[in-house]
Amino acid sequence: MARDALVIGWKKKRAAVERAHAAGKKVKFPTKAYNRCKLCYRKGGYMGFFGICRICFRELACAGEIPGVTKSSW
Repeated sequence: MARDALVIGWKKKRAAVERAHAAGKKVKFPTKAYNRCKLCYRKGGYMGFFGICRICFRELACAGEIPGVTKSSW
């Protein structure tokens, strides 16, 4: 329940920032709009290139669902 409320609040902030950028306005507090994982909405450990967090990235990479990524060991 609490996590859902956080996600809803984050989506509202993100939408407000996108509307301001589209209108050509400066956002008052740009640091409030942060990136979240597209799968689990985790905000920490976000990998911008893939758009997901490190935990989801590891699970998908081990399952072979991300093309070109393999688990390395040495």
